[in-house]
Amino acid sequence: MQFNPKYATPVSNTVNSGVRNKVLKNTYLMLSLTMIPTIVGSVIGTGTNFSFLAQSPIVGSLVMLAVMIGLMFAVSATRNSMWGIILLFLFTFVAGWWLGPLLQYALHFKNGSQLIGLAAAGTGIIFFTLAGIATTTRKDFSFLGNFLLAGIILVILASLVNLFLAIPAISLAISAVAVLVFSGFILFDVNRIVNGGETNYVMATLGIYLSLYNLFISLIQLLLAFLGEKD
Repeated sequence: MQFNPKYATPVSNTVNSGVRNKVLKNTYLMLSLTMIPTIVGSVIGTGTNFSFLAQSPIVGSLVMLAVMIGLMFAVSATRNSMWGIILLFLFTFVAGWWLGPLLQYALHFKNGSQLIGLAAAGTGIIFFTLAGIATTTRKDFSFLGNFLLAGIILVILASLVNLFLAIPAISLAISAVAVLVFSGFILFDVNRIVNGGETNYVMATLGIYLSLYNLFISLIQLLLAFLGEKD
């Protein structure tokens, strides 16, 4: 149930405000820590031979998607224990490693490393801007839930279809929509913590991390398509 200070006593308001601030603080701390296994995983992934993807890209992508979904369910099932944190770090490591093929592709461009840095900076700017809005404004963004759910379903279905079609124009359209959808999820998820809708910082971290991860990927794909300089 969403906390509404308008109908709360001063004591309960203080307690609930303290709980929400603690969840938000722990979420930001965990989110910053998840960047460590993500970066380590991405470095390892960049040096990994992903030649098996060239032979069966669809099967490889679906298998990896199944692994990551399985880890997400494992994190959810253990979210109230230390195992939840350990599995969250494992998930972010695997997610970082799975960035390998995209980073390898990007680094084949003359300005690939600059575009990777630009995508990372863009992701950070979007996050801090939207998190600031969600934290400081009194507006309730829960109304975005249905729109974002429809958006993510559209992105997933379109992505699965394009695994078989492999049409560049569709990929760019998916990336553009994904930027909007996952930016919306950042605003929605942080605002949900502020309003007391999420009290578990492990799940809060997982949700925001997924938005940042997919936002970063979408920005890289768009930047490579429009600004990439091939050798």
